[in-house]
Amino acid sequence: MRNQPKYSIFKNARYAMEGFFEVFQHETSFKIEVILSIVVWIGLLFVPMPLIAKAVLALSMLLVLIAELANSAIERVVDLVTREKHTLAKHAKDAGATMVLFTVIFTIVVWLVTLYIVYLQPAQ
Repeated sequence: MRNQPKYSIFKNARYAMEGFFEVFQHETSFKIEVILSIVVWIGLLFVPMPLIAKAVLALSMLLVLIAELANSAIERVVDLVTREKHTLAKHAKDAGATMVLFTVIFTIVVWLVTLYIVYLQPAQ
């Protein structure tokens, strides 16, 4: 039997917010990424570029936050299962960290390509 309460959109939203704030409180990297994202999202409001470009840039940063949350979930589950040093535990945590790294690289590439297209690409 699954340990799951009866479905309620309001309860699920509350659980999601509790998860967000728990990770925000205890993970420095997530806290930095959230603050940086908010600053950049506010800055995007004032940058002269097409709305679609702003949306692409903003959403690409959201992917980093999603990956960081997934990585935090992996780390918590691994820590719940074992506190001992174990090769599989290390591999699981390393895979989560790699997910975040690849998402950051993806976001950087999206930003570079988008900024190139908007500002540097010669008119055709």
